[in-house]
Amino acid sequence: MNGHTVLYDPEGRMGAHLPLDRTTHEHLLQAVLSWTDPDALRPDDYEQIGLLLTGAARAVAVDVLGYASRLPDHDGRRLFTDIVLADADGPLAQRSRNLSGVKTKAEVLRALSGRLDRLHDLAPPAEKTNTASL
Repeated sequence: MNGHTVLYDPEGRMGAHLPLDRTTHEHLLQAVLSWTDPDALRPDDYEQIGLLLTGAARAVAVDVLGYASRLPDHDGRRLFTDIVLADADGPLAQRSRNLSGVKTKAEVLRALSGRLDRLHDLAPPAEKTNTASL
């Protein structure tokens, strides 16, 4: 046994209740963006960092989408958010085995985090629903 548990969560309900450790990811983001030596790490190390950044960016994207969905359909902020999310898909889908690749993913994470911060203050609160079963 490897000590890991595989969770089956096709609707993504568990992720909606787990907060992202944003501070850790912001530190990683700042570190990556400050690197200048493309040979500082091995390709496998860059790939691992890229995977961390991709996971964080996708989690932030889910939150961004949730806030944007609460805005009116014809709101310009919602349209801009759709553009930011669409622009994030391409770089996040790519492997990153070099400094340029992880810097691109760090920039995507920074853009999504900025969009999340702006939407957090603007979007109306979510309606509360009673999910308890009788």
